[in-house]
Amino acid sequence: MNNLERQYFVFDTTALTDVEMRKREGYDSLCEGIDGVLELVSKARLELNISCYVPYPTVYREMRDFINRHECDEEVKVKLDTWLVKKTPNRYEVEIPASIFYEYVDFMRSRINKGMNVAEDAIWDISVNCLNTDIGDMDAEEVEKDIKREMIGQTISDFRDKYRSALRYGILDSAPDIDVLLLAKELDAAVVGADDGIEKWAERLGLRFVKASSFPRMIQEYLRRKDEIRSRGQADDFEI
Repeated sequence: MNNLERQYFVFDTTALTDVEMRKREGYDSLCEGIDGVLELVSKARLELNISCYVPYPTVYREMRDFINRHECDEEVKVKLDTWLVKKTPNRYEVEIPASIFYEYVDFMRSRINKGMNVAEDAIWDISVNCLNTDIGDMDAEEVEKDIKREMIGQTISDFRDKYRSALRYGILDSAPDIDVLLLAKELDAAVVGADDGIEKWAERLGLRFVKASSFPRMIQEYLRRKDEIRSRGQADDFEI
């Protein structure tokens, strides 16, 4: 163990809650998935010299909220507090290249324009549909059902899906997102998560990114390989 160079990972909330990860690992519930990942984190800490961090209090609070909302066992809360290292990123000292800010502003402007185009298309669609609808023989109840609920309701639903698709991909839209990147930059750590915005900007910052769905398999492979080497009496030569 003394020959190992410590690896650091910074967890986004999705590192514990990702649906794809749960499906791949066969977890039946969110609580079971969180518990399973934290169990692997404990083994990684004790056997592989790996430390997993969570930005405090932002991301840590999100994780606790998920655990409380889904009424997970107290043991899951204990594991969260024990095996994830809570740390507030040093927001005043971490250096980010100015070019990243210019790039992000330009990226946001393009996304906002896409969102505006989606909104304009929705307005045109519903306006044309309403103009082409004859409500002369309809009573108030029929107008409520056919126009407001079905026609307008469906347009709003489609608009939300398209707007979300246009605006959300690649965007850092919360303080926890920023904290994950800042802490990873501060520690020279890998980011673990399933958020497209965090993945995109982790790449732009030169940070290693591990998909939440892949993290358990990666740790399992590390552990399997170490056991294999240990069985041959070569544990001291194991390196990650």
